Amino acid sequence: MTTRSTRSPRRRTVVALAVVLAVLAAFIVRLVDIQVVNAKEHIADSMENALGSSRPIYGTRGAIVDETGQILAGSILLYDAALDPRNISGYEAKGGFTRTVDGTTSLVPWAQATAEIAAVTGQTAEEIAAIVTTAVAANADTQWAQLAKGLSTEQYRTLADLGIPYLSFTPHPARTYPDGAVAGNLVGYMGTDGAALGGLEQSQDSCLQSTDGALSYQKGKDGVVIPGTETEDPAVDGGTLQLTINRDLQWYLQQLIAEQVVDQGALSGSIMVTEVATGKIRAAAEFPTVDPNDVAASKAEDRGSRIFLNRFEPGSTFKALTAATVIDAGGQTPLSTVTASGRETFPNGARVADSFGHPANRYTLTGVLIDSSNVGISKFAERVSAQTRYDYLTAFGIGQGTSIPFNGQVTGNLPTTDRWDNQSFYNIAFGQGVETTLAELSGAYQAIANDGLRVPLSLIEGCTRSDGTVVDADTSAPTQVVTPETAVQVQQMLANVATQAGVAKAVAVPGYNVAEKTGTGEKSNGAGGYKSGVYFTTMVGFAPAENPQYIVAVTLDEPTRIKSSGANASAWQKAMTQVLKTYRVMPSTEAVPLLPKFG
Repeated sequence: MTTRSTRSPRRRTVVALAVVLAVLAAFIVRLVDIQVVNAKEHIADSMENALGSSRPIYGTRGAIVDETGQILAGSILLYDAALDPRNISGYEAKGGFTRTVDGTTSLVPWAQATAEIAAVTGQTAEEIAAIVTTAVAANADTQWAQLAKGLSTEQYRTLADLGIPYLSFTPHPARTYPDGAVAGNLVGYMGTDGAALGGLEQSQDSCLQSTDGALSYQKGKDGVVIPGTETEDPAVDGGTLQLTINRDLQWYLQQLIAEQVVDQGALSGSIMVTEVATGKIRAAAEFPTVDPNDVAASKAEDRGSRIFLNRFEPGSTFKALTAATVIDAGGQTPLSTVTASGRETFPNGARVADSFGHPANRYTLTGVLIDSSNVGISKFAERVSAQTRYDYLTAFGIGQGTSIPFNGQVTGNLPTTDRWDNQSFYNIAFGQGVETTLAELSGAYQAIANDGLRVPLSLIEGCTRSDGTVVDADTSAPTQVVTPETAVQVQQMLANVATQAGVAKAVAVPGYNVAEKTGTGEKSNGAGGYKSGVYFTTMVGFAPAENPQYIVAVTLDEPTRIKSSGANASAWQKAMTQVLKTYRVMPSTEAVPLLPKFG
C-alpha cells in the first residue's frame, strides 16, 4: 500500500529528473545551434575576438639595375613600432618588467622605458607617455598604440635590443634610390602610399610590383601568439628590371650637362648616348632633373625625361637626313653641286637665307653641310619630290616616336605633304617647320651611322621574375632606310663637317675621327610665330667616323651666353671622349677622306 510518505520522495525525484532533462535539452539545442546551425559565424567570432589574428607579409618590390647590374632603385625594410597599453599596465602593477644584463636582474619601470625608447626614436619621454594615455582614453581595453612609423633597421635593432616586452614591430618595404638623382629622369619615383607615379617605376610596374602574403595565427587573451598555430600565405617578390644604360656614364654626363646648362645660362639641357649596332641607350642625362628620394624638391616639369617628352625644331641637324635622301633617291653624290647665295627667293615665292651673308658659291653637297647653307640644301631638296622626302623622313623615324615604354612619350610633328606650302617645302629640308624629339633624332642618326639600317632604340634589356623567369623586352624589326653605300657617303660628309666647320677644334677628340652636325632651331611663341632671339640648340654625331660605335646628342634650351649650336660643342666633345673611354673603343687608324666644299 502506497502511503503519503512514500509518494512524496518519488514525486520529488520525477520533478528533479524532468528539470534535469529540460536543462539538458536546452543545452543540446544551444549546442546544435552553435556547432551546426551557426557554426561558421561562431567560429569566425571566436577567431576574431579570442583566438584568430593575422598580419601581412610584405613582398619586396623588384630592383631597377643598369646594364652591369648596379642598383638604381631598390627596396629596404622600414619598421613601424607599437606599444601594448594593457601589458604596460600589467607590468607596472609589478613595478616594471624584468631585465637581466650581465647576470644582474633589475626591474625597468615605464618611466625608464619611455626615456630609453625616446633616445632612439627622437621623441621625448613625455610624447611617448602621451601616446599611450591617448590610446587608453579612446579604448580602455586597447592593446595597440602606434609609437612611430618608418624606423630604420638601425633604430629597430637598437629598440629590439632593449628587450621591452610591450614593444612590437611590423616590417614593411620602402623604396630607395642609392645614387639619388642619377637616372632619376628615367627611373621615376613612388608615392608615399607605395603607388608608382613616374618614369619606368610606373610604366614597368607589372614587372616590379610584388604580391603581399599573410601570416595567420592564434593568440591568447594576453595577446601572446599560441605556438604551433601559425599558417603562412607567402609573399611573391617583384622582378628585377634591367636597363641598357651605364650608371657611371650616366652620372658623369649628368654632372657635365648640369655644368653646361649653368655655364651657358640655358633653361635645360640633355645628353643622349646610343650604341650604333644595337640601338641601346647607354645614357640619357638631363638637367634639371629629379632625385626620386626627394621628389618634392624638384619642379613638376623636371620630374620626367625631356628626351621623350619634349618636341623641338631640329634645325640644321636635319640637313644630313635631306642629304641622305637626295643621294639615295635623287642620284646625288657628296660632290654634286648647286650655286647658292646667302639669301635667295625661289620661283614659287619662298625666301630662304643662310645664317651668314656670302656671294654665290658653287657648293658641293658636302660643302652645304660644312657651311650649313640653308639655301644650298633647299636647292638640293628640289631634286626629289616632296612625297619622297616625307617618306624618307618617316623611315628615319621622324614623327614616329619610339617603342620605348615611357609614359607620356610624345612623337615629333612631321606635316604630311598636303600641308607643305611653298615655304615649308624648303624649310623642312633644313629642320624648320617640323618638330622632333631627341630620341627620334638620335634614332635617325643611328640609321646613318649603322650603314642605313635603323635599329629601334631600346632602354630596357628585360625583366627577371622572382622565380628566375626572364622576360626580354619587346623589340621591333630593323628598317633599311638608305643603302649602305648612301650611308657611308653621309658618314664621310659628316666627318668632313667635324674637320672643316667652324667648331672643328672644339669637337676634336684626340686619337679619333669624329662626325657631327649642329642645329639651331627657332622656338614657337605660341601664337603662330617664333620667339625673338632665343633658340633650341643641338649637336649630334658619332665616332669613330670610319667605324661608328656610339652616337652622342646634346641639346640646350635657350642658351644665353652663346646662342648658336656652338654652345653645345664643349659638352659634346667631353661626352664623346668619356663614352669612348668607358667602352674602350679603339682609336682611329686612318685619316678622314678630305672632301671639297666647292665644285
